[in-house]
Amino acid sequence: MDIWRVVDELVCTRRVPGLGAASLRVLRGQKGEISVATDPVGVPAGKWVFTTVGSAARLAMPDPTVQTDLTICGIIDQWEEE
Repeated sequence: MDIWRVVDELVCTRRVPGLGAASLRVLRGQKGEISVATDPVGVPAGKWVFTTVGSAARLAMPDPTVQTDLTICGIIDQWEEE
């Protein structure tokens, strides 16, 4: 699991069928890297989250057939950036 900050919502009207209607978020890591994750939690921008990757990311979705390799698993209540 990794810790990221949600930067914004990502809206994509054209998607591969395996992604379905999953909500997407743009994430920024503690070293400045940017990534996109599926978001079954509904996290607003600015919040710190923890994520899971790989096949565990699919299992963290309500529908495990969604094709994702990065999923937000929860919102962190308190986190001090290092």
